[in-house]
Amino acid sequence: MRSLAHHPNVTGDLWGGFSAMLVALPSAIAFGVTIFSPMGSAFGAQGAMAGMMGAAALGLVAALFGGTPRLISAPSAPAAAVLAALTLQMVQQGSDPAHVMLSLFLVALLSSLIQLAFGLMRLGELIKYMPYPVVSGYLSGVGLIMVWGQLPKWLALPKEMNLWQWLGAPGLWQWPSFLMGLATVMGMLLAPRLSKRVPGVLQGLVAGMVAYWAMALSAWPELLNLHDNPLIIGPLNVNLETFMDGVTRPWDQLMASGLPPWQQMVLPAMTLAVLLSIDTLNKCLVLDAITGARHDSNQELRGQGLGNLASSLIGGATGSGSMGASLVSKASGGSTHLSGVFQGLASLVVILLLTSMIAWIPVPALAAMLVVIGMRMIDWESLQMIRSPQTRLDFGVIVLVVVVANTVSLIAASAVGIALAIFLFLSEQIHTTTIRRKNWGNKVFSSRVRSQREREILSEKGHQTLIFELQGSLFFGTTHQLFSAIEPEIKKAKFVVLDFMRVQSMDMTASQMIERIRSNLANHQSRLVLTRVPDRLPNGRNLRSYIDQMGLLSDNSTKVFTELDPALEWIEEETLVQQGYVHPQGQGLPVAKFELFHGMGPSELEALDRCKVVRIHQEGDLVLEPTSLGRELMLISRGEVKVSLKTSTGNAIHLATLSRGQFFGEMSFLDGRAPSAYVHASLETEIFAIDRNTFAKLAASDALMSLGVMRSLALVLADRLRHTNMELREVRET
Repeated sequence: MRSLAHHPNVTGDLWGGFSAMLVALPSAIAFGVTIFSPMGSAFGAQGAMAGMMGAAALGLVAALFGGTPRLISAPSAPAAAVLAALTLQMVQQGSDPAHVMLSLFLVALLSSLIQLAFGLMRLGELIKYMPYPVVSGYLSGVGLIMVWGQLPKWLALPKEMNLWQWLGAPGLWQWPSFLMGLATVMGMLLAPRLSKRVPGVLQGLVAGMVAYWAMALSAWPELLNLHDNPLIIGPLNVNLETFMDGVTRPWDQLMASGLPPWQQMVLPAMTLAVLLSIDTLNKCLVLDAITGARHDSNQELRGQGLGNLASSLIGGATGSGSMGASLVSKASGGSTHLSGVFQGLASLVVILLLTSMIAWIPVPALAAMLVVIGMRMIDWESLQMIRSPQTRLDFGVIVLVVVVANTVSLIAASAVGIALAIFLFLSEQIHTTTIRRKNWGNKVFSSRVRSQREREILSEKGHQTLIFELQGSLFFGTTHQLFSAIEPEIKKAKFVVLDFMRVQSMDMTASQMIERIRSNLANHQSRLVLTRVPDRLPNGRNLRSYIDQMGLLSDNSTKVFTELDPALEWIEEETLVQQGYVHPQGQGLPVAKFELFHGMGPSELEALDRCKVVRIHQEGDLVLEPTSLGRELMLISRGEVKVSLKTSTGNAIHLATLSRGQFFGEMSFLDGRAPSAYVHASLETEIFAIDRNTFAKLAASDALMSLGVMRSLALVLADRLRHTNMELREVRET
């Protein structure tokens, strides 16, 4: 709970809260009347009181405990639609008003506890990711239900007459009711032109009341009666006795009659909790975008749950965040949670001092107000989605949810919405390819620098190595697609590499599919290689341990590498061995045997040999670094070195592995500048270092030798550059 002290914008929040009350309270009264009116016009006053109490309780408690500055909470359209539908259903089933009111109380109480549990279990981040088509369809369905439910009250239709029959019988029209509602609608629609400071809801309500009194003082004097007048809310009793009676009555009824059937309570409560949570969090996102703030979804759900709990315990209506009231509060100076607190306090003041005026509010005006609100809830922009084939599935989802909500029930629509959310997710995953890139071993090579003969062998046999870079979710919905893409290739492959770097999740079905690939490869004396298998997936699962537990590493037919490069290097070595190529072994390689100097005469080679300085480096020694002063061409007589770069974060990027017969440091040797990379000995390594200055003295007396060395260096560098360009082009094209 936040402290109420030390806030620099108390005045702004005070005016913001008062302005928000002018928007929230009339709507809350209308929503309360909507919930209770199916039980009869005599319950209109009780519904109005429930709406006002809900506005006060939600405004105070949700603001104090919520996680969104400026958000105003009050009874809302989704809550009114769900609870009014439940009331109507129970009335049609013959339930008496006392039983209906007990059920409403229990559903509201249970839904608030569920909403509070959502926040405690930190489900706020999950609820707001409900697919937009489902939310759009649900809210549009609620809007249609509200429109069709309020039109009869606006037009004062007899219970036995529907709207179409009413249109064909002008003689039965209740003109006072029709005109009051029409004035309210016109007031709301024309409000922005009349005054942008006065909320449209308030202008519409005032227009409806002006129309009521104009008719009462002229043609219909019977409208001056406060009692037994079905066109107004009627007398409201506000005192401690009636308040305590409203608090204790549901519990007395519960003790007398017991709990209703759990099916009658749980499904509506769950529907209400989920819908109010989604409705609130969507409005929090809008406020974030407008104000630049960031809300706490889980704290907001806890605040909303506590607010709805407080409201239900004092006989108020449940609700959610109110976009209109929040924006009015912001425009009036509200900037913190105090604006919501002041809105709740202002609602209490109205309840205590102005109930005599509220009693004269016309019911048709409230109904017409809800018709406009319901029409605005409908997502009219979604109609454009039918134009494009890419969005017709989403449009179909919206229509289906709307149809179910209006023909079956909102509870059924919520179940359909959840099922469709799962369907949309699976559809998206299934139609997303799990193979990001496919490559071959004669197009992608390891970072080990090879001799000409080795490169020729690997280029010739590299097509037998297949590399699949996987992505997304590997689960039962994508397994067949993945296996169908890989299975035709494995009959001609010697090595199949599965790169898991971009895999987000994996289930048992996918692991069994990989086991089938391993088994098929083993039958052809081929090998499966897994690379970059993460210890932790985004869902927290240790994929390496999971693969091991599924038996994929139970024998030596599957190789696992932490990175792709060592996997490719191992495959290259295996390929060379299978082709009968034997690495030169034994003593260090003399200068004359280096491929770099192939074609040079004995005298030139002898001169180069005299230039060299022999150095021995142990495993792990730093051979070369960017701060090195030497400008030397370094020839590897025996052993092995690894070349790497360091990033700004201090991490090392492996560039190349060089072994017997290779060389490095050629760039510094040519241009005299400091080297750009780090070189470490990965084995005991013997290096012949040819200093740039020493070579320059030798070249001055033997121009032919110098030209030969430079030509050889240029050819080798050109060959390396071509090799690098080929790999880069292959990566870009795939």
